[in-house]
Amino acid sequence: MVSPGVLQPSATGHRTLETEVLIIGGGVTGAGIMRDLALRGIHTLLVDKQDLCAGASGGNHGLLHSGGRYVSNDQHAAIECRLENEILKKLAPQCIEDTGGLFVAVKGDDLEFADKFPGFCKTAGIQVEELSPAEAIALEPLLSKELVKAYRVPDATIDPFRLALENVAHARAFNNSVYRPHTQIVHFITVDGLIKEAICRDNRTGETLHIRARQFVNAGGAWAMNIAQLAGCTDVHLSYSKGTLLISHDRMADHVVNRLRPPSDGDILVPGGTVSVLGTTSIRTNDLDSVVPTVEEIDRNVIEGAAMIPALATARYIRAFSRVRPLLQSSGDGDDREATRGFALLGHTSQGLENFCTITGGKLTTFRMMAKKTSDLVAERLGNTVGCQTDTTPLPDGDACRWTEPGAAPRYWYKANNADDMILCECEMVPQSAIDEIVKCAPSAEEEMTLEAIALRSRAGKGPCQGSFCGIRIASYLYDRGYYQDKTGLIHMRDFFNERFKGMRTVIWGQQAAQMELAEALHCGLLGLDNLDNLDND
Repeated sequence: MVSPGVLQPSATGHRTLETEVLIIGGGVTGAGIMRDLALRGIHTLLVDKQDLCAGASGGNHGLLHSGGRYVSNDQHAAIECRLENEILKKLAPQCIEDTGGLFVAVKGDDLEFADKFPGFCKTAGIQVEELSPAEAIALEPLLSKELVKAYRVPDATIDPFRLALENVAHARAFNNSVYRPHTQIVHFITVDGLIKEAICRDNRTGETLHIRARQFVNAGGAWAMNIAQLAGCTDVHLSYSKGTLLISHDRMADHVVNRLRPPSDGDILVPGGTVSVLGTTSIRTNDLDSVVPTVEEIDRNVIEGAAMIPALATARYIRAFSRVRPLLQSSGDGDDREATRGFALLGHTSQGLENFCTITGGKLTTFRMMAKKTSDLVAERLGNTVGCQTDTTPLPDGDACRWTEPGAAPRYWYKANNADDMILCECEMVPQSAIDEIVKCAPSAEEEMTLEAIALRSRAGKGPCQGSFCGIRIASYLYDRGYYQDKTGLIHMRDFFNERFKGMRTVIWGQQAAQMELAEALHCGLLGLDNLDNLDND
């Protein structure tokens, strides 16, 4: 085997990469496995058909569970969440806002369930404190005046994008492990019970790439069953639950606020930076790639959320989004809320493969534990005896990820005190120096940063205008710097705005309707992005 990560020419014209472990799936679990293995001295190559956190890892509440949500129906998952919550607060504080959480019941809710809640929490080892309705409303003034029960638990919020970026950045810095976005697995070459190569397609260029490895890890999230089937494995059984969430224009609470009842729709409000996230629904689906919010789902979330926080009924919402949860449930039409939020690690030896494994299910909160279990198996297969270090080694607070933190941009910008460092995203105060740094930190040497990739690595486009202005400013800046040529920047703008619009079209009422009209005038009337395919490169 050649040096890990080195590209080798092929007589057939394709390129070949070699590594010790190929990890498929750039969610937080895949990123966590990359870091865990790197700390054991194992070189990895992480690939994703899109980019980091393109699936459920980037489409969730951003809730670091205390375990309280699952105490009544999944004690095992509740305990896992409680343990990982405590570890992550100690070792990755830069990714976490320790908000605390409230579970609240309002008039008409099941008081018998509410009375049992503290006992459920104590069984799982979760700290719980009962508050009077008046005490809870003093903490969160927007809570319903019909509050009848309230408990405080150690919930928190976590930034999944920064979490994934920090894990990848540490692995790259520690042992030169490699991350390649837009790289999709299309086939495996298997010989005598061992996968020898993964055949991949670069989804940006269409180029074929071969990746050789000693071990192959499937961390594909909702797509894990499909990836396993490409390897000839039929022992991964998942069902899929679509969840839809809304983002409010304002931060509506300082604590995570949960409805005190068995898990249902619209019963969590999570503060995140300057906004709040409300949801979620749970609808069985078989569509993994084209899920979009519906008006019915939006209405359901708002109606249910407004029962605990009435102001949610009239709040301005700037975006809605949907993602798919993979659940360890193979069949039946039962309630997906009853499916376990635990995870499964499959070694696939019963399928005749000795160097392939799949990790699936689980929660964002339990990603580190999932990565540890997977890395233990992979290290054992490689004969590596170095133990897991992610439960004791802090996640470095790297400069490469500093622009993902809400409010970080002005802090760094003012520290530099550079009057020439122009602000390109006013909603999130992202300056041009941030764009320069992000472009320089492309995942691989040949990777071209799109506006969507830049937004993932910063707060650009996350504010009230949803990128309507900063998308144009950033693209113009990159044209001025010679980074964009011909129609490239226009194409990136169109794709970026299309992605933002996808999450806006179901919340277009009131003030948001006026915002959408302005965005359409800018993007279509001024720039003609709706007719881009008919323009010449000139």
